[in-house]
Amino acid sequence: MRDIDQATTLPEAVLEPILEREPAGPRVTWYDDATGARIELSGLTLANWAAKTANLIRDEFGLTPGARVAVLLPAHWQTAAVLLGCWWAGTEVVLRSDPDAELAFAAADRLAETEDTPEVAALSLDPMGGPVRDLPIGVTDYATAVRVHGDQFLPGGAGAALDGMPVSEVLAEARKSAALQGFSEGDRVLSSATWDTPAELIDGYLAVLAAGASLVQVANPDPAQRERRVDSERVTRIR
Repeated sequence: MRDIDQATTLPEAVLEPILEREPAGPRVTWYDDATGARIELSGLTLANWAAKTANLIRDEFGLTPGARVAVLLPAHWQTAAVLLGCWWAGTEVVLRSDPDAELAFAAADRLAETEDTPEVAALSLDPMGGPVRDLPIGVTDYATAVRVHGDQFLPGGAGAALDGMPVSEVLAEARKSAALQGFSEGDRVLSSATWDTPAELIDGYLAVLAAGASLVQVANPDPAQRERRVDSERVTRIR
């Protein structure tokens, strides 16, 4: 196994150890209490979606390591895969509209924020990963485009990882956050926190992966569902 301190990309550091240890175990479980939707990704399935995304970034959009990518998406199972795909491709993620971004992954209701971005991939955030209907000309539908790409990826290097921070710094912050929150390997972490800033993303997502834990992420949380969910999902930590 690669020494995670010598890893080039974040997925090599946080995802590869999980894949070697427990590829079939649940890694991201996503709920939307407003609709009753539930989607669960194993480590292997998450890695496959991430690899497809990385291949899409490299082969379809032509980005190279060091390129900047705007991710204008909520905390969602597809966002979890898109982020890992961006980092596997060696690109820098920014969580806002950015004039220097070469590509944006955006929710359909945030396309107005991508007017100055050369390439845009829109996500419907449909629970089952369905396409966006009636997209403007020039906007790629993520769900349709990503499926044709390979589910393995060989990284070719990396620049900054997250809003100017190099991989080593993001990884160090994720480990620090995991320790402060008491996450450990095998934990099931229940959260409804947003991923709108680098700090929120590190605390709510990367810290979980860095600890070797798994995430139960809830959108539009219904307090009445919480106790039952803690029991049914075998939650060990609540953010």
